[in-house]
Amino acid sequence: MTEEELKAMHKAVKKAKRIASEKASELHDLVEDRLPAAYEDIPAVAQATYDACQAWAEANEAYKAAEAQMTEES
Repeated sequence: MTEEELKAMHKAVKKAKRIASEKASELHDLVEDRLPAAYEDIPAVAQATYDACQAWAEANEAYKAAEAQMTEES
């Protein structure tokens, strides 16, 4: 893996974290501002938040593994 590929992975992790944070904010807003009237929105918003957090975790894990591999090779 090249340094540029590692930088691209890091950028993808940061983007995934931003998206996860946005989804978490949507979930927070639902809880704080729209419940109990919007209770039917809970499953969809919660699933979207979970999926975004899972995508971040997978991207972060892959980045850390690639970074460790680069460190071992140098």
